[in-house]
Amino acid sequence: MWLETASDTFTARHDERDTADAELVLRALEDARPRLQRTLEAAVGPLDVVLHGTEAQLDAAAPLLPLLRRLSAPSARRYVVGWAGEHELHVMSPRVLAKRASNVEGSLELLMLSPTALLARRIVTEANPALHPRLGPRMLARYTRSAWLLEGAAQYFSGQVDHARPGIAVRLREGPDPAFPPGRGDAILLGGSVYDLLAREEGTAAAVALAQGAHGLKAAFHGRPLRHTEVTWRAHLQRMAEGRLPARRAR
Repeated sequence: MWLETASDTFTARHDERDTADAELVLRALEDARPRLQRTLEAAVGPLDVVLHGTEAQLDAAAPLLPLLRRLSAPSARRYVVGWAGEHELHVMSPRVLAKRASNVEGSLELLMLSPTALLARRIVTEANPALHPRLGPRMLARYTRSAWLLEGAAQYFSGQVDHARPGIAVRLREGPDPAFPPGRGDAILLGGSVYDLLAREEGTAAAVALAQGAHGLKAAFHGRPLRHTEVTWRAHLQRMAEGRLPARRAR
């Protein structure tokens, strides 16, 4: 049985078992909305939040997700848990997210930030309409080209990147070296690391400008050749995986 819980600018649809969690999710989203809209210089109207009690329910509501999950690196698949539409955010309920977490530190925290990451994702597409994966036959191709930009922005601005260390460590141990910038399969796990590096080197405003589409990746790093930025990024990834990064400076 579906119930509704409302806050000032969100309405959640959820199972009766998830009523308390729905209230917590909406509170977190209401807290995050003004910060994200101010940072990204874009706003969205009221949104519905659908908390799904099973992966099958979510995948039925967002049919692209099973394909994206299969195309993602194995270490990233547990984090493909939602989709941001124009008027709705679809995500697994917190009780389901908790079951998907691995035993490593940070996995649960990263998953619990999924609703906020989806809100960030939606606001990014408002700030940069070129990143909006509009429905249609070319949707997957468009998403593939911009996946790391979109998913990385959502991960960085929602705070998920602060909890990504264990997943990054697993990814670096498995399979081939990731591409730079991260390919579609690594976008949801590694995309935020590019923004994190950029913000550390050039400040948060540079990360915002990248998400907004104000400049490309080379220009974001002041014209530094991409091969040099790639070397720096790979070292940054390794430091992230090992937990050796200093706290970010506010700029």
